[in-house]
Amino acid sequence: MVTEERVFVAGAGPVGMVAAASLARRGIAVTVFEAAAALSRESRASTFHPPTLDMLADLGVADALIATGLIAPRVQYRTRRDGVLAAFDFSVIADRTRHPYRLQSEQFNLTRVIDDTLRGDPHYRIEFGRRVAGVAQDEAGVTVTLAAADGTSEQRRGRWLIGADGARSDVRKALDVAFDGFTWPERFLVVGTPFDFHSVISGLDAVTYVADPVQWHFLLQIPAMWRVMFPVAPDVPDDIATSGDFAQAALSTIVPGVTGHEIAHATLYRVHQRVAGTFRRGRAFLVGDAAHINNPLGGMGMNGGIHDAVNLAERLVRVWRGEAPDAELDRFDRQRRRVTLEYVQQHTIQNKRNLEAHDAADQARFRNEMRAIAGDAQLTRECLLRLSMIASLERAAELG
Repeated sequence: MVTEERVFVAGAGPVGMVAAASLARRGIAVTVFEAAAALSRESRASTFHPPTLDMLADLGVADALIATGLIAPRVQYRTRRDGVLAAFDFSVIADRTRHPYRLQSEQFNLTRVIDDTLRGDPHYRIEFGRRVAGVAQDEAGVTVTLAAADGTSEQRRGRWLIGADGARSDVRKALDVAFDGFTWPERFLVVGTPFDFHSVISGLDAVTYVADPVQWHFLLQIPAMWRVMFPVAPDVPDDIATSGDFAQAALSTIVPGVTGHEIAHATLYRVHQRVAGTFRRGRAFLVGDAAHINNPLGGMGMNGGIHDAVNLAERLVRVWRGEAPDAELDRFDRQRRRVTLEYVQQHTIQNKRNLEAHDAADQARFRNEMRAIAGDAQLTRECLLRLSMIASLERAAELG
């Protein structure tokens, strides 16, 4: 079998497409295999953090993405009982990023921007209807088994493989890599509505977390719509939780007396906290949801995956060109897996616990902590570096 002088990427989501762009832009031939018949339009992640936008700018795709979204310069924390606890402005860290704000744009916009940008680049190829169902490798390359929708299959051989094929990753399973962690008992309901919450909530920011021991919620504005997230108790059947009546009832709790919201969509998610046992196995790598999944509070999942992709691509290019030994690729695993465990997992778990705190002491701690951070310039700066994920990237670099 002929070995293609290419890197294979499994999955054409935002992480896989960033990996492809990072390689193709540096002159490395790449083929993306996507199981679906076209790029997804599924509404999932919709937050891009400042350093992520910096990375996308380096790839030449940030401006087109920003044009599709809503710039959110602040993030706000409230409780149902107290109202606003704190609001933090990303301009405080403008000296550390070219994009001192969060961009709110659905992830499918990024995949299309990248595909449009790379079309015509001889180093880029994307093949739809091809699922990477099997992986074999030796010292010289990787052989993938590609399964088609019609039940046929074929084998292709390339130099390296990047598994960006999501939480149920076939690549991870083929590599026999553990995916340890846990699943939260409740699910998250995301309701999309064009209702203008600014008209009924004074001082609301485009990114707002509202803590409450009974029903916390998260308001996130994207162009022409708000996405509102609620927890759903384990005993509520899926069909009930995704019904229009249930979504309407949940939205009506945000502002008492305001009802009759138009509902654009209601999506129910099971929420996990899991990390792969390794992000590298020989000539194959795991990035994004294939490598780690977490609850969405903080918008760290997709962003962390993009950071994985950029970190890996930079190292892979150096090894491909003979500028660094193969051991350089072990640094990807060491840096990205460690920072996922230390930073992304811990912060997303704590974010959830802060919003849902039932104990009066925990509620008081959260209120006091937010107010203390907002009242101290240095603490505010440190908080924004964490929220923006700049701190996580610095921590990864420290790991060598």
